[in-house]
Amino acid sequence: MRNLGVLLCALVLLYSPVSNADPVEATGLNSTASITPAGPVRLNDPSEPGGAVRLPASKPSIWKRVRKGLSLYQRQDHPRIDDEIRFLKRNPSYLDITLRRAQPYLHFIVSEAEKRKVPLEFALLPIVESAYDPFAYSHGRAAGLWQFIPMTGQRFNLRQSWWYDGRRDVYASTQAAFKYLSALHRFFDGDWLHALAGYNAGEGNVRKAVNANKARKRPYGYWHLQLPRETELYVPRLMAIARVVANPAAYGITLPYIADAPFFEIVEIKSQIDLAQAAKLANLSIDDIYRMNPGFNQWATDPDGPHRLLIPKTHAAAFRTELALLPESQRLKWHRYLVRSGDTLSEIAQRFKTTRAVVRDVNQIKGDRLKIGQALLIPTASKRDEHYTLNVNNRVQQAIANVNPRAGSSKIVHTVKAGDTLWDLANTYDVSVGQLAKWNSMAPGDPLRAGADLTLWVPAEITKRPGSIALNGVNPQNTVRKFGYTVRDGDSISRIAAHYNVSMDDLLRWNSIRPGSILRPGQRLTVFVDVTQLSH
Repeated sequence: MRNLGVLLCALVLLYSPVSNADPVEATGLNSTASITPAGPVRLNDPSEPGGAVRLPASKPSIWKRVRKGLSLYQRQDHPRIDDEIRFLKRNPSYLDITLRRAQPYLHFIVSEAEKRKVPLEFALLPIVESAYDPFAYSHGRAAGLWQFIPMTGQRFNLRQSWWYDGRRDVYASTQAAFKYLSALHRFFDGDWLHALAGYNAGEGNVRKAVNANKARKRPYGYWHLQLPRETELYVPRLMAIARVVANPAAYGITLPYIADAPFFEIVEIKSQIDLAQAAKLANLSIDDIYRMNPGFNQWATDPDGPHRLLIPKTHAAAFRTELALLPESQRLKWHRYLVRSGDTLSEIAQRFKTTRAVVRDVNQIKGDRLKIGQALLIPTASKRDEHYTLNVNNRVQQAIANVNPRAGSSKIVHTVKAGDTLWDLANTYDVSVGQLAKWNSMAPGDPLRAGADLTLWVPAEITKRPGSIALNGVNPQNTVRKFGYTVRDGDSISRIAAHYNVSMDDLLRWNSIRPGSILRPGQRLTVFVDVTQLSH
């Protein structure tokens, strides 16, 4: 529940005079807060592997501790491991980049592995799963360092909401991963390799493969199982990494220095806070706050918790001091708003980048009914959206901007309508579901939200006809469609082209037909049409 003190302060603000023109702001920034003289931490950006924060080199290295806890790789010898070793030797920068990215998280994960009494190979598992990127998102809808899919995340109490995704929460997901691996270890009667395979492919699939070998009276250790190709590479990849970590000099590889010391502290904050506000109190950049706390999707922590932040150890004491000086009612910026004709709770929440539940909670509203002139108090971001560079929306937009489109293709933006599916849209625009999902930083199974914009890259010839595509290759009306046409008796290229108001050259090119070729009744043709240009 939200803190009662925050609610009381909010209600005092709520019943102050308001206007229904531009909402009045009650800023949450503490102008009297003193800033620690330490400069902002520069956490390692996954896109820029250099420049990671390093604790003093006098601290012992984490690798000595990791080597003591490695217990699986020594007993494994298989050509698939040798293949993975060769890859690592050919690509020494792969481990260097990934382990620099792991620096803020590795000490905590090693400590948790020791606490759970699991092999320390598992502290290296995020290298295989996500390349130690807490924002990683796969086409299988897996997210975070440990790549939990939604259902498995829920099974291990990793809550997923508009505000927060526990699968990307470094603290919560690490605990969940070790719980899951330990449960798999018990499920497979103490076989860690089966447990690892089950983590990747699902315990049911591995158990099925084990039972199939038993039924045929064949060996049923991991190396003898028929498993998906990804799972067959998964365990040897981890074993190869463990070998290199155990003796990097033997493979001509140098591991980056990572101190055997905590990088961050867990700071209890008790209630919701604007992440820009938290960054200011901690004297961190907003990117640093997101990279330490990647579970938070939006501009603030989740009003329903967890009410904690991971703060670099060098900044944690100052952050606690500044946080204690800041009244809880000033942790957020508040908008006072008068309901107008036509307003709905959903539209108001969307406008202020929050949820209906938050607006209801703060204003003690039951249901969705509003009255014209009703005064609402709404918590909102203290900065413009672009300031929150690593919130979920900005990450998606950056991923879309980084897409390398197919040669000769042009951009179309499709606004999702009720009933649209990725499969239907892919078929309409003659692209694959996988391409469409990748272009929009989605997984193929992700649901579509009406009103959302999807980016597509389609053959350039579709976008060049007058009237079909607006300036810059964007068609706001989404009027270009792919049609299938079955040739009838008496049809010709010119007749079909005229019917659809397209050029004969385009029609021939789309269907790889040579000029002068004879059409056969029943032949299927593909036609790309701006539906506003059809002949009637």
